Amino acid sequence: MDEDRRTAVVTGASAGIGRATAIAFAARGWTVALLARGEAGLEGARRDVEAAGGKAIVVPLDVSDADAVTAAADRIVSECGHIDVWVNNAMVTVFGRSDDIPADEWRRVTEVTYLGAVFGTLAALHHMRARGSGVIVQVGSALAYRSIPLQAPYCAAKAALRGFTDALRCELIHDQSAVKLTMVHLPGVNTPQFGWSRTHMPHRHRPVGAVYQPDVAAAAIVKAAIEAPRELWVGTPVMEAILGTSAAPGLLDSYLARTAYDAQSGEEPAGSGQGILFAPAERDGGVRGSFDKDAKPSAMRLKAGAARSGVAIVAAAAMAGIYLLGRRPGHAA
Repeated sequence: MDEDRRTAVVTGASAGIGRATAIAFAARGWTVALLARGEAGLEGARRDVEAAGGKAIVVPLDVSDADAVTAAADRIVSECGHIDVWVNNAMVTVFGRSDDIPADEWRRVTEVTYLGAVFGTLAALHHMRARGSGVIVQVGSALAYRSIPLQAPYCAAKAALRGFTDALRCELIHDQSAVKLTMVHLPGVNTPQFGWSRTHMPHRHRPVGAVYQPDVAAAAIVKAAIEAPRELWVGTPVMEAILGTSAAPGLLDSYLARTAYDAQSGEEPAGSGQGILFAPAERDGGVRGSFDKDAKPSAMRLKAGAARSGVAIVAAAAMAGIYLLGRRPGHAA
């Protein structure tokens, strides 16, 4: 047992954002517990973590199995002595019109993307409360605030996760707990998920708007794990989506109805469209997807409090301007 080495748990660690995040923690010398279904991807992630200078603990599981997640947390604490950070990143999605998606697929997205994060949070919290420290990081999305067509199950799951996180945060504050809870809202990221998600459309889907490399997301998640802001917004698309929804939700409804269908449709035929919804990928998908030529290597990051304070200042200035204009001679008071 190496209690001097810090320990991070990352769900969905076999590919994409989760794997990039595991590597980022490993580069800091952490022990990283890798939780995911796909054993080929987990083995690749283990090699990457060790190559980056970290120690890997591989735990194959499905995060929708609450007992398996609890057992994983117990095992990690038994081997490492503690859990410093738990990152809930695992997700699955379905691309298609809401009424084309069967009930079992709605259920599966909810069980993995929402309940999997709830189960991970509760498993981590059990040990963190006992120790009196720790940070739980929820990997969110712009879609937790601004839903888009053709991804209703995923949008709903991320919005539910935000609601759960806000409620639990209040409970931790009430209890004067030292455990911290933070949520990182991400833009479109160049990961393998676009090539293996379940789809009911004729073509595979692609990120909407600007797309970023997984390293960008990983760096933001590590930053949130260390600093524990209430929320961290990553990339201008996230800021535009969240603040735009606050200001003009109906306008965005109409805009997305006109533009988001074509914007999400890629060039690659969907084929069978089965994806990895119910079974893990048989091969190692790695970190990056197929949008390298478009993916940005860096992104602006903003803590939500600062963003909302800025909006409040602008709104107050606008109201003051309107008031002063009304007080000028020739204008009604």
